[in-house]
Amino acid sequence: MLAAMVLGGLALLVAGGDLLVRGAVAVARRAGVSPLVIGLTLVGFGTSTPELLASVQAALMGSPDIAVGNVVGSNIANIMLILGLAALVSPVAADAPGVRRDLAVTGFATLAVVGLLIWGAVPRWVGGALLALLALYTLGTLIADRRDAAMARLREGEAELKDTREFAPGVWTGVGLTVLGLAGVMLGARFLVSGAVELASRWGVSESVIGVTVVAIGTSLPELVTALVAAAKKQSDVALGNVLGSNIFNVLGILGVTALVTPIAVPDEIAARDTWILAVSMVALAAAVLALRQIPRALGLALLAGYGVYVAGLAGGLG
Repeated sequence: MLAAMVLGGLALLVAGGDLLVRGAVAVARRAGVSPLVIGLTLVGFGTSTPELLASVQAALMGSPDIAVGNVVGSNIANIMLILGLAALVSPVAADAPGVRRDLAVTGFATLAVVGLLIWGAVPRWVGGALLALLALYTLGTLIADRRDAAMARLREGEAELKDTREFAPGVWTGVGLTVLGLAGVMLGARFLVSGAVELASRWGVSESVIGVTVVAIGTSLPELVTALVAAAKKQSDVALGNVLGSNIFNVLGILGVTALVTPIAVPDEIAARDTWILAVSMVALAAAVLALRQIPRALGLALLAGYGVYVAGLAGGLG
């Protein structure tokens, strides 16, 4: 029964998130919103809806360990598990336009979350500041991308979009999908968090361990699928961009919204252990991007091995 609750919650989160993105994109297309804005906001941020709802639900239910663990664990999994697997499928290119910019923002966001974890709290005013930074990043990205030479190809895509718009779902269909998706994500978040709390109690482990493993990996499934599909299609730059965007939104968006809803107390366990795993993984990613301009298979294997040791340590009580 407990396993069904956790798995059912994960399934509702993933399926609901997919419907939410599809519906929102359909409405945006009918409204004439450009593919750039759709890709950056609705699709990019929409795939992080499971993490957002799970963290907010956990905080409201008095489980800050799961709320914080979900954000930190998702960012660790994005770098070590998802990019590691993607690099094994195909070396991940890191020379696309905007990668260094997004890497710098990801590094800043990681530094910010490490500082907050060591400080031990995320008050409401910090949540508001994080969301303001997210708005500035989004605006800056839109402006920078519009100045990029690749916008010529994007405009061709806009023309194709207009030609095929009659085949896209109608506005009311899009609204219906959005509402269904949002309901699924909200219900899934409640099932997942309730099941995770009970799971921690039955297994005799802390909620923070469940948060950085079961909840974090489960809510990162959309990013995992996207990265593997992109790597298989030899579009590894998409995998890297997806991970960088997700990590930025996890810190600035999810932690920001969660702190605005209710101030967060950071569990000592996460501050003492997972903070440094996140920092080391970020340094490894930055070094690969700046020095190698790619994530080779050897580094992908090393990231996966490191993640395996990390999870094994948590499972064995060695963390």
